[in-house]
Amino acid sequence: MYIEELKDGETESGDEKSVAEVYLHEIVLLDARRILVGAGARVLFYPTLLYNVIRNKFQSEFHWWDEVDEFILLGAVPFPTDVPRLKQLGVRGVITLNEPYETLVPTALYLAYGIDHLVIPTRDYLFAPSFGDICQAVDFIHNNASCGKTTYVHCKAGRGRSTTIVLCYLVQHKGMTPNGAFEYVKLKRPRVLLAASQRQAVEEYYSLRVKKTGCLYNPVTKAHSFVPALKLMPFDDSSVVLVTESDLDGFNKSREIWAELSLVYRVQFAGQAALARLSCLWLRCHEKMAAEKVGRENCSVDSLDIPVY
Repeated sequence: MYIEELKDGETESGDEKSVAEVYLHEIVLLDARRILVGAGARVLFYPTLLYNVIRNKFQSEFHWWDEVDEFILLGAVPFPTDVPRLKQLGVRGVITLNEPYETLVPTALYLAYGIDHLVIPTRDYLFAPSFGDICQAVDFIHNNASCGKTTYVHCKAGRGRSTTIVLCYLVQHKGMTPNGAFEYVKLKRPRVLLAASQRQAVEEYYSLRVKKTGCLYNPVTKAHSFVPALKLMPFDDSSVVLVTESDLDGFNKSREIWAELSLVYRVQFAGQAALARLSCLWLRCHEKMAAEKVGRENCSVDSLDIPVY
């Protein structure tokens, strides 16, 4: 048996070279995959777009977009003629997940109709938006929703890339789990479909921005336009609220009264101050009653003709 002594650093150098070669090989494969998928997506864009248009024309259940939430529309790539219609539906923000060759509406046209436009170029089919892009898109939707504005989220067909963004919004701001959010969206838009990388992106977002941070969701709901804004006045210790019998007409149970009142005001009383005022009132009444009693006794004594010496 022959044993050859290796020089210092030879094994380490060999290992480092091997790791570098493997890493470089993976990068080359990934780039080749991206190039291949990108080329295929370009070739298939217009044929698949035409296919979707035909299905939309002849199949009533094949919608170009669907309402997922009161503030979210999820759908396919819009045409310039769709922009006025989107504005009529209350859309004030659009998130485009398409690459430049897939985008049919320029940002200038959206802005002309008063619609903000967020562009997040993402390759079709097997790819998902980055974590940073997802955070930006979710915040964009939430900021619009906080102002009562609707956001249209789209990719080419409204199935994968755009669904990834909507799912991440639902898990953060609607308190859903990734699986629960996907089932919910699938009920609204049955043809949604996630690639493995897109599903992984949703799970990663849920883990890093919801579970890990302990984020408490604060759902936003649309306010009814017919409800007037109430001008509330401060309630201090000297305030008095008078409730007459007519105010209580139609209320047969005390719990109904409190249920209605609790929907309008939450009034905090200063307990000690109120108790002190009640005590003073009780003392005054007691003194008055005592004075009246003494007066009656004096009157009763004077009414008797008893000589006084």
